[in-house]
Amino acid sequence: MKLLVICMMLTFSAAAQSAQDEIVPVKDLIPDIVFDIRYATVNNFTAQKLYTTNEAYLSLGAVTRLKLVHDSLKNITSFNGTNYPAGLGLKIFDGYRPRSVQYLMFEIFPNPIFVADPASGSVHNRGGAVDLSLVDMATGNELQMPTEFDWFGPEADHGYMNLPANVIANRQLLRDMMVNVGGFTLYMAEWWHYSAPGASTLPLLDFQMK
Repeated sequence: MKLLVICMMLTFSAAAQSAQDEIVPVKDLIPDIVFDIRYATVNNFTAQKLYTTNEAYLSLGAVTRLKLVHDSLKNITSFNGTNYPAGLGLKIFDGYRPRSVQYLMFEIFPNPIFVADPASGSVHNRGGAVDLSLVDMATGNELQMPTEFDWFGPEADHGYMNLPANVIANRQLLRDMMVNVGGFTLYMAEWWHYSAPGASTLPLLDFQMK
């Protein structure tokens, strides 16, 4: 009987983990999050439209954590001397990314500091990484950050300090919320990139979102 109970517990645990790994639309859990999916447009470093949808997808586990961050930000109605009547929130540039797209990106810009080698795959290809920024929920306007998304230079690094004080504060707020509230891990070279816990163990995927 004891062995049966242990087996049932292990089966339940595996099923629960499998559900957390499932790729889901972010808007299903966070309907008011802002999307600016650059790879669904030509406004990206490839100058090509790479996605078939302008929505973001992530693993369920990552979205659940992201919701904690987004909901917490909405409670911030004043920050760094500016009032935000509707609070702050998150804007997503990218989430799950098909592995075939990763190959194309690396062919165009083969620098593994900024574009992961598709041979080993990106955490984006596993649905465990998200590229994002902060927005004023009343207007949808992005708070000023160090660079544009996908800026391939030292200015995008978390350690870059030759910036106005308010920009450093905005970057730090995003970092604090993602790391301390959501439990995400930052990527030092890109202020916008965060990975969910265990993301590197998720399977590599290659399907286009619909």
